[in-house]
Amino acid sequence: MTQIYREYFESMPGYVSVQDRDFRLIDANRLFVKDFGAIEERYCYQVYKGRAEKCEECPVERTFRDGHRHTSQERVTTLDGTEVDVIVYTTPIRDESGEIVSVMEVSTDITEVFGLQEQLRASRRRYRKLFEEVPCYISIQDENLQIVNANRQFREAFGNFLGGKCYEVYKHCNEQCYPCPVQETFRDGEVHSSEEVVTARDGRQIHTLVYTAPIRDADGEVRRVMEMSTDITPIRELQTQLESIGILISSVSHGVKGLLNGLDGGMYLVNTGIKKDKPDRVTQGWEMVQRNVDRIRAMVMNILYYAKERDPNYEPLVATTIGEEVLSVLTDKAQELGVNLTHEFAADAGELEADHQAMRSMLVNLLENSLDACRVDDKKDSHWVSFGIRGTAEHVLFEIADNGIGMDQETREKAYSLFFSSKGAKGTGLGLFIADKITKAHGGSIELESALDEGSRFVVKIPRNHTKKVGK
Repeated sequence: MTQIYREYFESMPGYVSVQDRDFRLIDANRLFVKDFGAIEERYCYQVYKGRAEKCEECPVERTFRDGHRHTSQERVTTLDGTEVDVIVYTTPIRDESGEIVSVMEVSTDITEVFGLQEQLRASRRRYRKLFEEVPCYISIQDENLQIVNANRQFREAFGNFLGGKCYEVYKHCNEQCYPCPVQETFRDGEVHSSEEVVTARDGRQIHTLVYTAPIRDADGEVRRVMEMSTDITPIRELQTQLESIGILISSVSHGVKGLLNGLDGGMYLVNTGIKKDKPDRVTQGWEMVQRNVDRIRAMVMNILYYAKERDPNYEPLVATTIGEEVLSVLTDKAQELGVNLTHEFAADAGELEADHQAMRSMLVNLLENSLDACRVDDKKDSHWVSFGIRGTAEHVLFEIADNGIGMDQETREKAYSLFFSSKGAKGTGLGLFIADKITKAHGGSIELESALDEGSRFVVKIPRNHTKKVGK
């Protein structure tokens, strides 16, 4: 019987050795001797690793100490210098009294398995690097639209919001978008695409082209969806410029036609008045010519603000005088809409250096925006718009407030974007864009406060002296 067990010991498909408390090898199977040499008067750490002293973490020592089986993963070197990765198991050998007299160590060659594990780890590292460095925003989402993973570019643009809802992180809104390409991919397992405008954590508006792809488990079920968003803002900005040019051409065509008719009428009155010696007719015609020339000048100024950057034509202006001019333009419109337009101009408003025509255009656009916000609001019985002007030592502040439809956070963030309107098809999307552009050209700023269904408040801050611009 002893011979049979000895044969089992010798035939084990791994390295088997028996060690005493000093880690001296007292027995070993054939495979061990073949790969590591004779064991007489040699120690485990000498044979396996060419060390002069025992290993710091030794499973044999731990088995001698507590009498339990232990395991570890090691790299050993054979006689011919081959490095072999092994998984080590130790078990105690006891005498008749139960004392541990030696420890059997069985080491199984896992070099091939370890190599595959290394390849797998390297492959994961490569794919993780690829995932991190792809030049687009990538997020992995579950069925509840919670972000469970995201790449570096996403985190840099939107923050590390793992666990947050996609629509909260991307658009700062409280409910999911419709239609939602991620939900569509969960529903049918197909790739879907859409174009979205999202907001980075620094407030930048980013136009993105979105693609979604399913991530399946071993059974083929869609467990996650990858959303890849490419920044196409430069393309959309170019498209916007081209659309702007188209709108300008259309607007100018209609405007010029009316102005030419007005000029023709004025010139006719002037010419016939001269021929018939009727000074009153000459005066009337000349006033028509002057009025249409002024309108042409205003149109050209607006075109310049659309088409290119232009330095304001600074001149001394009385802030309340500008306010009165704007009120005279919009009072009739407010009455037609049934909106109560009130104003309060402080005595300390004083003067400022600004472009008269641009300031007038900026304030008209803001007030018209408030009137339109009231016009499209059908949730209140009455509406009001207030216009205030006040001054500080270095600035003039123009304040326009209303109780119209108001804006949520997503709308506020897009308020000054060209062609974006919170009033849908009832708005042009031009007014606030122009107002913001004119304000910035004067070195000023616009503060916006708004809540959905409650109304909006704009405070425009313009430096009195154009050499002392806001932020300088």
